[in-house]
Amino acid sequence: MTLTLYFREYCSLCHQMLAELQPWQQQHGFAIDVVDVDADPELEARFNELVPVLMDGEREICHWRLDAARLAAHLGEIG
Repeated sequence: MTLTLYFREYCSLCHQMLAELQPWQQQHGFAIDVVDVDADPELEARFNELVPVLMDGEREICHWRLDAARLAAHLGEIG
């Protein structure tokens, strides 16, 4: 499974969420695709003020801060 983190390089919340995802990734074995929204005008328009946004496909898991409860529930649903 690959989760997508919509991200901005200069965003401290983005870097924080990526760091907080590392133990989850190690425990559950998913990949993280980090996508810079500023590299794509369509993504920038879609996610502009929501970044960081953690998605599984088109399903949003959380945005701004890592919601551990929602991530755990999501991983449980698909695991």
